[in-house]
Order: sequence, then structure tokens, then C-alpha cells
Amino acid sequence: MKKSILTAFALVSFAVTGMSQASLKIEKMYHDFGEVNEGDPASYSFEVVNTGNAPLVISKVSPSCGCTTPDWTKEPIMPGAKGSITASYGTKGRPGIFNKSITVYSNDTEKPSFTMYIRGNVNGTPAPTYTSEQLKTSPKIVLEKNEHNFGKVEKNTKVPYKLSVTNLGRSDLKISEINSACNCVQIQSKPDYIKSGETAYVQLLYAPNNTGIVQDVINIKTNDLTKPTAKFTLSGNVVESMNNSLLKESNSAVPFK
Repeated sequence: MKKSILTAFALVSFAVTGMSQASLKIEKMYHDFGEVNEGDPASYSFEVVNTGNAPLVISKVSPSCGCTTPDWTKEPIMPGAKGSITASYGTKGRPGIFNKSITVYSNDTEKPSFTMYIRGNVNGTPAPTYTSEQLKTSPKIVLEKNEHNFGKVEKNTKVPYKLSVTNLGRSDLKISEINSACNCVQIQSKPDYIKSGETAYVQLLYAPNNTGIVQDVINIKTNDLTKPTAKFTLSGNVVESMNNSLLKESNSAVPFK
């Protein structure tokens, strides 16, 4: 409480001096991580200095995607003092070259916002090698089909789907994770294990985020040594309102009288 009162007092004191203004100076506008191994942290702190004569406040830092997590000095940075803006890139499951932007907003009147960048190359985890005996006894996932199209779906409607999964391998198939990049698929139920030669079902609930033609891939991760990730695609045509859509179709089908 005492610290907050002192900070507020400092802000007011600088504000009443008339021509006082904050000025943000950053050490560099981009950082190259170079080669990074998948799963290893990729985090860098950009140093900033307030070269003005009023407290500098960094109000917001926005990354270009959810794969980059920002952090920054939240307290006002006094004239001559230093702060930091940290950008962390999630390398797990993202092999390959990346080039991401981070936009910074502050009370620097001459430059209220600017964009800086991080880049690098994530080295993918090498695929494990197995003996011929391990491959022979491995479980084997087989999906009933690779894609399902729902046809026309009304926006904000959750559409259920029952996916058949069969294990044609010699040992129990374990489904460890089911996910999608769009976060538009809910898993209502799934089997933990499917015995050799048996079939089980995964209950999905699809809620597409956008209107128009949509197509989203679901990743099913298992202990199948030959295909650790099976992919299944859900697609459809999402409309704002099914009633409006049906009305338009009806009108177009009836000739003018």
C-alpha cells in the first residue's frame, strides 16, 4: 500500500512539471536464438531505458501468436532507470524456423507503440528407433475413416461425432492425448486402452470458431510405434443462421411469378 502511494505521488509530481514526458529506448529490436532443440526454453529479455524526464509506463505487450509469451516491467520506470521486456517462445511440438513479432505499447508520446522480433530454428526431436521385434508386437491404430464432413452447421452449435478406433496390433493400444490446433474440439469420452483386435469409440464435440467452409485436424496420440500420431479431419460449412440459410435456398429454388 505504501509503495503504491509513493508511485502515485511520483507520477503526479512529474505530471505537474509541464513539459515532462517519458521516452523509451530499447537495446535492440530483434533477437536471434539461432539453433534451439525442441523442448528447450527459448526466452530473451530486452532491456529498456527511460531516457525521458517522466515515469515510463509499459501498458501492454502483444505477441503475434499464442506460441509466444510476453512479460514486462509492470511498475513505472523512473527517468534514467531500466526495465525489461521478456519474450518466451514455446519450442515443444514446433520444429522448424520461426519468426515472431511482439508489439509494445507505452506512454512514450513520440513513439507510443513499436514492434520487435524474435527468430530462430527449432531442431526437431529425432525419431526413436525400434527393433523388428518391438515393431511386430506394437499396437496398431486404425480409424474407421480419415475425415468426416458435417455439411451445413449453424454457428455456435456444438456437433457431436462418434469416432470408431480399432487396434489391429498385438498389444494394448493406449490413447494418451487428443488435441486440435483450433481448440474447437471437446473430448466427451475416450477409452484409456483398446485391447488387441478390439474396437472402441471416441466421443467428440465439434464447435468450429469461424463461419464459412471450415476444416480442422484432430491429433490422436497413442503408443503405436509406427504411427504415434493419427490424424482425423472434421469439416463443414458454418452459417450464421440455419433459418436464414434455408430461406435463401428456398427462395432461390422458387421461380418468380
